[in-house]
Amino acid sequence: MRISLWIVTFALLFTLTVAPGPTQAGKDDHFEALKRFSQVLDMVESYYVKPISRKELIDNSIKGMIEQLDPHSAYLSPEDYKEIQVDTAGKFSGIGIEISLEQGRLSVVSPIEDTPAYKAGLQPGDLILEIDGQSTQDMTLLDAVKLIRGEKGTTVNLLILHRDSNKPVEVAIVRGTIPITSVKTQSLDDGYLYLRLTKFHESTTKNMRDEIAQYQKQHPLKGIVLDLRNNPGGLLGQAVSVTDTFIEDGTIVYIQGKDESNRKDFFASRNSDEIKVPLVVLINAGSASASEIVAGALQDHKRALIVGERSFGKGSVQTIIPMADGSGIKLTTALYYTPSGRSIQAMGIEPDLKIAFLAPSKDEDKDMRDRFTVREKDLSRHLENGDESKKTGPHAEQEVKDMLERDNQLRMALELVKSLPKLREIQ
Repeated sequence: MRISLWIVTFALLFTLTVAPGPTQAGKDDHFEALKRFSQVLDMVESYYVKPISRKELIDNSIKGMIEQLDPHSAYLSPEDYKEIQVDTAGKFSGIGIEISLEQGRLSVVSPIEDTPAYKAGLQPGDLILEIDGQSTQDMTLLDAVKLIRGEKGTTVNLLILHRDSNKPVEVAIVRGTIPITSVKTQSLDDGYLYLRLTKFHESTTKNMRDEIAQYQKQHPLKGIVLDLRNNPGGLLGQAVSVTDTFIEDGTIVYIQGKDESNRKDFFASRNSDEIKVPLVVLINAGSASASEIVAGALQDHKRALIVGERSFGKGSVQTIIPMADGSGIKLTTALYYTPSGRSIQAMGIEPDLKIAFLAPSKDEDKDMRDRFTVREKDLSRHLENGDESKKTGPHAEQEVKDMLERDNQLRMALELVKSLPKLREIQ
């Protein structure tokens, strides 16, 4: 399972500035605050009913101070700090969900496609009320991660309140190895490519460009439907390079912290391999962080038509700061802004064309969720795999037909990408 803890981890982006020295009144205020803290520390250490070390008290104090700032800032024990450095290119065991803590409620941002959580029916916006019988009330994000994570083949029991229900249900999920495939493709029609990004890993852009190049060897590329629905995000650099694939120049995203002078911009590279065909991007409430950077940039540059539902709204930047004792601090240091200056935080990306997903009949495909994406068998995962039988012929055509019948948003996206050249001529 990957959560927002590792979605954006990079070195400190902001230089420290030297501020004028504090006034005497300011020094006195700081002294009084530290004096009060020391007094409380002594009282708890002396009179608390159970033995507790000063180190434990100080660690808990730091933890409480950081976690009161916002849902994404956290104090990382040495053990937590090691866990957070899991290589984003590797496999890992878990159930495959992105989770968030909002107003004390543990909620699902997005299930990762093709994982146990996805197949169990977890949806964006679901609340996790209990983990193996333990209430998530007042539980920290890191504690929830530890309880949900586990060895492959073991089971975790979650009490889930679906966003469209008023009665919680218990869901038993067998942990598995979470797949790292982040790019999937399918030819929707001759020349029109369905391109689904499930996550933003360190190889996502390369794999995406390889898939497009492979497709172009067999078809004259006329348009792309880029599906970012329920993509929980990933690496900032990959969001920038994916966007750079489709735009010629200009700002892709910028981050701004407390000090306006420390703004950092990320620009397109003016590459000669820019893909210039019509582009429609699908988003929904499960599209978060890096997905929103891509959608927002393409929208601001008027490079793509954004279709679907408003995205999640995870627009804050977390910086991992290592400490000398092996612990660390994950601190929110900035916000993301689209090229036009829109903050993604808590607002999300509004689609150009709002289209709600119409769920298929409950009697259809009971063993698999068809809410917004396609089954693995419907996709030619890697066009370079040499299995031509999955790319052409009546079988492939029927699979595409089934995909479009189950997914009204995808049907609309295909019609729109075909119409974009004509619409631009009218304009």
